Amino acid sequence: MGTVLDSVGKLIAAYLSKEVPGYEPFTPSDPEHLRGVVEAGDVLLVEGNNRISGIIKYLTQSTWSHAALYVGPVEGAIESDGEPHVLIEANIGEGVTSAPLSKYFPYHTRVCRPVGLSYEDRTTVCRYAINRIGFGYDTKNIIDLMRFLFPLPIPQRWRRRMIAIGSGDPTKIICSALIAQAFDAVRYPILPKITKAGSRAARREILHIRDSSLYMPRDFDISPYFEVVKPTIVHGFDYTALHWADKQKPLEEVAGTFSVFPETLRAPPLVPEAIDQETPGEIPAEQVSAQPAETGVTSSEHFVLLDELAMYRARGRAQEMAA
Repeated sequence: MGTVLDSVGKLIAAYLSKEVPGYEPFTPSDPEHLRGVVEAGDVLLVEGNNRISGIIKYLTQSTWSHAALYVGPVEGAIESDGEPHVLIEANIGEGVTSAPLSKYFPYHTRVCRPVGLSYEDRTTVCRYAINRIGFGYDTKNIIDLMRFLFPLPIPQRWRRRMIAIGSGDPTKIICSALIAQAFDAVRYPILPKITKAGSRAARREILHIRDSSLYMPRDFDISPYFEVVKPTIVHGFDYTALHWADKQKPLEEVAGTFSVFPETLRAPPLVPEAIDQETPGEIPAEQVSAQPAETGVTSSEHFVLLDELAMYRARGRAQEMAA
């Protein structure tokens, strides 16, 4: 009986893992940028395109259907072209395996980074995942597999439970559950439940780590304890350096010379101020001599000042006429 269930389970797993044709990511990853920013302990979220991915995205109401943990080069695991395996992931029908980063270059991905995680704890998280390579997915658990075959309308409050339904190890070895267990090993939170202590004197928050089987790939994206790292802008982004495929004609107000006044109107010419004809150019001598003596200025000094004033006014009138 166990052999029959295992055979049926392998057929279901193969069906669910088959990719759907016609997939085209909206924003595929930039391989060079992704390689340059990803670090050990980062969670790589993936928008998959197989049959089970569509069901998980429906149940989680999210773009992300798969999660992998970046641990750096895994000893003894390399591709035929020499590329090392740097990701640890759990796949249905396969269990826990390692994979190269290039596996997800054609897909839409997102890097989620734990904030403030110490080097020792980061190493512990990565080692926890590496040590579970080879943990299998029990395909004899038909109930655990068939939950993905019938994406019936499910109330939102039950969708998270649908991800975790089943029994035994198969439920606890899905992709997000494996990563959640790794972070739980160092007590790093993802989406903990927060409750207030009953005592007023305590007034402290108690964090309850959820059962790892209830975690979804999107939880790392919405977690307040993980930073979203975007490879295209983390090292600087210059929008002026982009090369556009289309040659869009620039707008007239951008391409042409901008002016406040329309072309049909001209700015009025500047008009020089009119000469004040009422102001006398010279001051009569009798008015000068009538100045009080206590000012300390003699009559001869007054006449010198008047001559300079007359020359200044004559020079000013000449300049105005020349303009």
